[in-house]
Amino acid sequence: MTRIRVRLLIVHVLVLSVLAVLAVRLWQVQVVRGAQYVSAATETRTRDVMVPAVRGQILDANGRPLVRNRTALVVSVDRTALYRMRDGGHAVLRRLASVLDQPVQALRDRIRSCGPGVTRPCWPGSPYQPIPVDEGVSTRQALQILERQEQFPGVTAEVQAFREYPMGSAAAQMLGYLQPVTQEELDRRKGIADAFSGVDLVGRDGLESVYDEALRGVPGLRRVQVDRLGKVLGVERQVAPVPGDTLITSIDSKVQLIVEKALVNAMKKAPKADGAAGVVLDPRNGRVLALASAPTYDLGVWSGGISEAEYRGLLSEKYGKPLVSRATKGEFAPGSTFKISSVSAMLADGYPLNGKYNCPGSFMVGGRPFSNFRGQGLGVLTLHQALVKSCDTIFYRAGFEQWLRDGGLNPKGPTKEPMANTARDFGFGARTGIDLPGESPGRIPDRSWKKEMWAATRDDNCKRAKTGFPEVAKSSSSRAAFLKRLAHENCLEGYRLRAGDAANFSIGQGDVLVTPLQLARAYAALVTDGKVRSPRIGWARVRPDGRLVERIKSPVTGKLPITAEQRTYIRKALSEVTSDGTAAGAFNGFPMEQIRIGGKTGTAEVYGKEDTSWFASFAPAADPRFVVVVMVSQGGMGGSTAAPAVREIYEQMFGIAPQGGKKTTPALPGMRAAQTLPVISPDGLVAR
Repeated sequence: MTRIRVRLLIVHVLVLSVLAVLAVRLWQVQVVRGAQYVSAATETRTRDVMVPAVRGQILDANGRPLVRNRTALVVSVDRTALYRMRDGGHAVLRRLASVLDQPVQALRDRIRSCGPGVTRPCWPGSPYQPIPVDEGVSTRQALQILERQEQFPGVTAEVQAFREYPMGSAAAQMLGYLQPVTQEELDRRKGIADAFSGVDLVGRDGLESVYDEALRGVPGLRRVQVDRLGKVLGVERQVAPVPGDTLITSIDSKVQLIVEKALVNAMKKAPKADGAAGVVLDPRNGRVLALASAPTYDLGVWSGGISEAEYRGLLSEKYGKPLVSRATKGEFAPGSTFKISSVSAMLADGYPLNGKYNCPGSFMVGGRPFSNFRGQGLGVLTLHQALVKSCDTIFYRAGFEQWLRDGGLNPKGPTKEPMANTARDFGFGARTGIDLPGESPGRIPDRSWKKEMWAATRDDNCKRAKTGFPEVAKSSSSRAAFLKRLAHENCLEGYRLRAGDAANFSIGQGDVLVTPLQLARAYAALVTDGKVRSPRIGWARVRPDGRLVERIKSPVTGKLPITAEQRTYIRKALSEVTSDGTAAGAFNGFPMEQIRIGGKTGTAEVYGKEDTSWFASFAPAADPRFVVVVMVSQGGMGGSTAAPAVREIYEQMFGIAPQGGKKTTPALPGMRAAQTLPVISPDGLVAR
């Protein structure tokens, strides 16, 4: 009996102990960690879904769309969710491939991360955001996925907006493209993750990049209730996304297409041409009306993921590097178009405006002759005539004399360097500040630059002075011998600005490099008020309902170092180039009595290649409203390739009948660009 009581007591104690443990545990769960478990329970039954905002449109100055949106059903895969599965998501991908009628391996390629050794297609964005694997699926395919969510965990099908380009390949480098935001960007830029919905794309080039934040808008939030299989049961909370701003540009889409076509035609006429660029500016305010680069490419190549072959083609020399804008990133010797800067440097340095200057066939500089085109002497000229006839020797002499006054090879103190400093006043040698990424600064090779270049290249020059150029000698022994002598000179005294450097500088040759946009800006300042402006493509940002957010202006960044009288003198001289000067042949038959075109041809020599062809122009000559610059790489003489292209642009802009052709409808009626912003109504429609 006693033994039974002892056993019962032990059982009672055990029961009470278990109850005590359960009570303590219940207290921990309910009281101590209650809030934590409530939160966890809530998380398991709700999901926060970021809703992407509609990206803003990009319009031209008249309200025509340059970039607009289209919608499509997109299937995306959460790679992280797949990789957590026991089989790495293979079964899900196999079922998805069957629905989308794609190979399983193609889907695997789409969701792998891009990196060294990984060829496209691959995913360049963050691995933690949904990865689109098919854009533009049918409604039937989307329903197969959504209605059987238990078979497709980690897979979504949603309506998303995509970019559409009404002008095709026109203005591709200027407009830019979109790509997924990378994990590195999310990690590097604090707070940027909050601005992305997970399926948003980020601007990678052009206007899409510069105005990305405004165009992107703010994503919304949808908190949904789901069951254990992930099927949506209802919406708990919803915050609507804020659409991106509409960017109105100063671009005239009709003029843009005209310039694009003129560049293509110019390259066809020059057999060895490998690239071209065209710029149209309103010189009174610095607005860009057209900015083109050839060859170009179809922006649609970025939609749906670009292949490795397509991506390499965009960067390939074989296809002319179409991804690169020659208008803003291409650096070329400007040839005689640069003489507007050199003649201004002469005037600023005290040369008489109405003086007389000898133009011999050649001029001795540093012991060797520097010749005019074809060695032709033109006698005694005014500066006006020197610009019209493009006499080189007058400028060679001025550059050489200024170099001597600065001390020649051995300056004794601070130097004036009028040519270089005036060029900088024109905006050369520095980025224009245009609202596009990756702009090149060009190059103004002064004494300081020579020293920097010598320091950077001295070791290589000294090495080459000993070893020579055996790789060049295989094809040209004389060229190899010349390069060896040059390397020896540069090794010993490459830091010195030589007399030949100064002479070449004066006519835009040697080491001088400019971009087509820089040249257009310089001419715009010269033929108007003398103010150097930073060009702008963006004109205004407005909300989708038409409310103005910001009006974008072109800031003044400098002033030319010459007087209004001197500017007028140069402008009037350039106004005769198309009738009595080096562009007369290109403009033969053009109705100058209706609208006179002013400008300057340029033919820049490039060793081993054909000359770079330039024509920088303005119209109407008496009161310029447009500056048009065309450059054709390996295009030959300026008067034979670039100038005819500029004529073609003016004819179509103003509705002038080409030689032997019919009069066309002017792209700019009344020879005026848009002066007021297009009106966007509250419902989003554009009133042109």
